[in-house]
Amino acid sequence: MPHAPLAALALLAAVAVTSPAPAAETPMSAEEFDAYVTGRTLTFGLDGVPYGIEQFKEGRRVLWAFIGEECRNGVWFPHEDQICFAYEDDARTHCWHFWLTDDGLRARFIDDAPGDEIYEVEQSPEPMFCPGPQIGV
Repeated sequence: MPHAPLAALALLAAVAVTSPAPAAETPMSAEEFDAYVTGRTLTFGLDGVPYGIEQFKEGRRVLWAFIGEECRNGVWFPHEDQICFAYEDDARTHCWHFWLTDDGLRARFIDDAPGDEIYEVEQSPEPMFCPGPQIGV
């Protein structure tokens, strides 16, 4: 189970409905995204509840976990004006638009409607805590 600091969970619980990124706002470039995320572990929320945690390593490598699930290794790469992610155990590519706001990073999955953004609720320079799968009873 990934480590989600209690402060982040408390912050998520306190977050009210947030406004989506303006439709006319230009998504971050790959260079801007890389400069913002590399060396950080970001916790994301969706609609006031925990969503997931991602550690951004050098060389565009990532470690991702939905809250309460196992960690997954992957990479990110630019595609047109999108930031896409590919994970070792998933044949799909996951592409997003990212914006930097006064409140931190916001992202919308390419297939989602405006208003369905995830948002940064916490960041840390510390690596993620990723225990192995549960063994036995």
